[in-house]
Amino acid sequence: MKAAIFPGQGSQYVSMGSKLLENNPDNRKYMDIANAILGFDLADVMINGNVDDLKETKVTQPAVFLYSIIQYYNNSGSDDFGCYAGHSLGEITALVASDCLTLEDGLGLVSKRAGAMQLACEEQKSTMAAVLGLEDEQVERICNEIDDVVVAANYNCPGQVVISGSITGIDKAMEACKAAEARRVLPLLVGGAFHSPLMESAKESLSKAIAQLSFKVPRGPIFQNVDALATTDPELIKQKLIAQLTSPVRWTQTMINMHQYGVKHFTEFGAKVLSGFVKRYDRSLPTEQYK
Repeated sequence: MKAAIFPGQGSQYVSMGSKLLENNPDNRKYMDIANAILGFDLADVMINGNVDDLKETKVTQPAVFLYSIIQYYNNSGSDDFGCYAGHSLGEITALVASDCLTLEDGLGLVSKRAGAMQLACEEQKSTMAAVLGLEDEQVERICNEIDDVVVAANYNCPGQVVISGSITGIDKAMEACKAAEARRVLPLLVGGAFHSPLMESAKESLSKAIAQLSFKVPRGPIFQNVDALATTDPELIKQKLIAQLTSPVRWTQTMINMHQYGVKHFTEFGAKVLSGFVKRYDRSLPTEQYK
């Protein structure tokens, strides 16, 4: 069985829009749809924008979503995949790829999600950092011992956990992880503490946006970030999508569960991020990546 997987924020790169048009000039039609829905020229930023232009949350999330879903439309057959998953933002891309949401509804939801998260970021300065070379439990214990907001936010693969929280909380946790002999501790260039309690205020806006949309039964099971479990129930999908904002992305467990479900081949649509995580989880599993 093959699984389609989709990366999240952080996988953007300069001239990503040019690459899409290079691959297929007809992809301009998707960019035009995005521009009309978003109310700004996303295509121009994806084609001509610099690193700073692309890293603002309200731009980054629609750009990564659009890039990944266009790659999916260009390179996949509708019957090729037995299940779907996405990392954080990529979960919405997976819902569109599986026909749970339309392209237009998915893009609108991404925009509202990004806006809500941007506002939450502005309420309190916050950030994230990657911790390499420690066990998940070690990172969790360190976070629990910090007298500030800091949590394990992304369980990406064995030996790689991203932490999320206030500036002071992250600073303290980074020092504690170094003292625990982490191989590397890297601050991330992100606008806020995603998948942490500091995103709580974004939930209300996202809930309202989701309530206005029609979610259909997806073509195949969606393995969702919150619990790494598969579901095809639209109501459960909605609930977990809302909970995802303040819950960790359990990608390591997702890979394990998908493998146990029968997945033998992972195909990533977007920048090569998740394929690397799959390889670190199990080098025997074949991966394919479109960029």
